[in-house]
Amino acid sequence: MSLHDLDVEPRDVSAEALGLLLGAPAPAALAELTLHDGTAGTLTLGVLGASHVVTAGVGGHRLTEQVSCDALAAGGRELPERAEAVGYAMTSAVTEVPRAEFDATAARLRAVAERDDHWLCAAFPGAAGALTALTAAALPGGGWTWETWHLYPGAERSVIVTTQSRWTP
Repeated sequence: MSLHDLDVEPRDVSAEALGLLLGAPAPAALAELTLHDGTAGTLTLGVLGASHVVTAGVGGHRLTEQVSCDALAAGGRELPERAEAVGYAMTSAVTEVPRAEFDATAARLRAVAERDDHWLCAAFPGAAGALTALTAAALPGGGWTWETWHLYPGAERSVIVTTQSRWTP
């Protein structure tokens, strides 16, 4: 089971504050999950108080992706809809949803993380549905693909930020 109910207030409370930072050292995570590809590759999914960090490694190659409210101050850029680097591609979407759809998404993410060993989900106190979820899979031939969900509940406006990333060294 990879579902964590955290007892720490999130620093990331707005989708608009998210940035993307690649290649920087990974900050300490509040919760993490390390996956292995069956050979020498590893991928660590991490939930930050400021959102998420993913560290992938295959052989001597390594990539770190941070999507967080701290990314801009650390030299990153605003979260783009698309980003590419050598062997890396990421897409993101920011979607406002009705509260019922938001709550259903939060419940689905929690449920799948409770039963799937390739998922990491962390819920934050203060507002139902405030959570970050990640999942990943090894790619045939080396590399990784991962997806993330960042849920921002609101009385009038609930926002879900999703990312999909792929890395082949």
